[in-house]
Amino acid sequence: MSNVRSDKPFTVAGRTFQSRLLVGTGKYKDMEETRLAIEASGAEIVTVAVRRTNLGQNPGEPNLLDVLPPDRYTILPNTAGCYDAIEAVRTCRLARELLDGHNLVKLEVLADQKTLFPNVIETLKAAETLVKDGFDVMVYTSDDPIIARQLAEIGCCAVMPLAGLIGTGLGICNPYNLQIILEESKVPVLVDAGVGTASDATIAMELGCEAVLMNSAIAHAQQPVLMAEAMKHAILAGRMAYLAGRMQKKLYASASSPLDGLIK
Repeated sequence: MSNVRSDKPFTVAGRTFQSRLLVGTGKYKDMEETRLAIEASGAEIVTVAVRRTNLGQNPGEPNLLDVLPPDRYTILPNTAGCYDAIEAVRTCRLARELLDGHNLVKLEVLADQKTLFPNVIETLKAAETLVKDGFDVMVYTSDDPIIARQLAEIGCCAVMPLAGLIGTGLGICNPYNLQIILEESKVPVLVDAGVGTASDATIAMELGCEAVLMNSAIAHAQQPVLMAEAMKHAILAGRMAYLAGRMQKKLYASASSPLDGLIK
């Protein structure tokens, strides 16, 4: 019985959430589609690119918080579009000001525009500064177990390794690296980037991830609201399968029914 897994709540920075699906708010055709898709997803945490989204810093323009009110959703400001630590730290401080002292942020420092791969050196620098500044940092990173360990040691409240490049929809390209990160991590591990469809989300959860964050997989679907609902169920199914423990794989067939007592 020692291998039996028991469920535990999804907790980040001392807050507990029912949904293990985190969603982005970009790439939808309009605010109404954004609202409907996020409602269908059942997500409680929504991530927002501070540099690309109006959260009140542009008076007179549509404000995302009008359709995704902070009293209903946990807003997770992110530093998408930042390419060095200084820029990322400045963006987080702006978000804290706009959201009345909100400290939970998603840190991402990108290396280049072609791959959107994380710049781990600048990510480590930014993480250290933000943690010292009182932020609760959920951090987008590579699938390098050593970097993930260092980010947790700095004090990040969750590590979010990519499963594939941002926006590619290639699925879980690196299950073995993710498994190492999951085995070693003392903070929640969330897959961030690469998910393309519901089965990808399920695989991430079956590996043992605490949650999955996605945007393009929903927003770029032909029917985003329907895909959002599919993702909600995929996350639930993957978590249940992880807890249940899959059967062992075998090379040869094995009868489903016992052979004893067959009529001869």
